[in-house]
Amino acid sequence: MGLSDGEWQLVLNIWGKVETDLNGHGQEVLIRLFKSHPETLEKFDRFKHLKTEDEMKASEDLKKHGGTVLTALGNILKKKGHHEAELKPLAQSHATKHKISVHFLELISEVIIQVIQSKHPGDFGADVQAAMKKALELFRNDMAAKYKEFGFQG
Repeated sequence: MGLSDGEWQLVLNIWGKVETDLNGHGQEVLIRLFKSHPETLEKFDRFKHLKTEDEMKASEDLKKHGGTVLTALGNILKKKGHHEAELKPLAQSHATKHKISVHFLELISEVIIQVIQSKHPGDFGADVQAAMKKALELFRNDMAAKYKEFGFQG
């Protein structure tokens, strides 16, 4: 299921564009996630009070957390599949503290693809999308394996 060197290069090239505004991209990812899948908002105690898109857009805390999410993902992507050290603490917190299911990781992965497509349509062709989907699938599969090590069946 690994990616080729060429696929990793496509992923990292588009991720470089995401990194020019991690907080902005992350904010849009979380807003789209919460709007498309309202059940995901229930996993975020500090954002549950945000009921409208305008409230979400006005929340600096939401924007900052979006940046945190994408920073962590970027650090994992940059390891090109050799991400054990980065993945283990993330999986542990998401399994034991936050109880974030693999299904929710699938949902946010779909939204990340949508946000990159909307913000960088000229740079996110079919080949780049396929590589990014493959990288996110690798991430989710490895998170699921770690979840099992922590006794979480999410």
